[in-house]
Amino acid sequence: MDKQFDLLIDSYLDQKVGIDPCFLNERLSNGLQQNILQLQQDALMTTAGTGKEDIKDPGQKIRGDKIYWMDKSHDNVYEQEFLQLAEDFIDHLNQTCYTGINSYEFHYALYEEGSFYQRHRDQFKNDSNRKYSLINYLNKNWLEEDGGLLWVYQHEKVQKILPQSRTAVFFKSDEMEHEVTMANRARMSITGWLKQV
Repeated sequence: MDKQFDLLIDSYLDQKVGIDPCFLNERLSNGLQQNILQLQQDALMTTAGTGKEDIKDPGQKIRGDKIYWMDKSHDNVYEQEFLQLAEDFIDHLNQTCYTGINSYEFHYALYEEGSFYQRHRDQFKNDSNRKYSLINYLNKNWLEEDGGLLWVYQHEKVQKILPQSRTAVFFKSDEMEHEVTMANRARMSITGWLKQV
């Protein structure tokens, strides 16, 4: 896995946005997608909040996704495998880049048709624990007309990333403003943050 980790890290060092189109293997990506569909069917996905106090967004003006927090205590083979992969990546990141990451948090994210997330940064103004954002996409055969693209803003340039299954995106949480454009079909991901606490 070190080569996969290095691809994500090296592209981050080159462009300030790391991208690996095959960070997740196909079996894991499919399993995590099925988890989201099951959580949605069981009415366990909840409306996401904004801000550290998890303030809900009346009328969904800022963001429209639904989430479910991952936890190692959950008895799910795909969730366990993903969190182990995240821990292995953190270990490699710390060993090669001396980042001092010692914690993380991840959640499932579902954007239903018509949902979006306006331009924002991932680090809270009153809490600098989130150092890096790591997003893993779970959507097969995604086309540009399906919407739901990740737009990352760097000065005058906008990088537009398709949320294609198996793809990971990695960037500094306090630096990169980004948004999710309106999805024209259900869009699924695992979104999380590597932290210093």
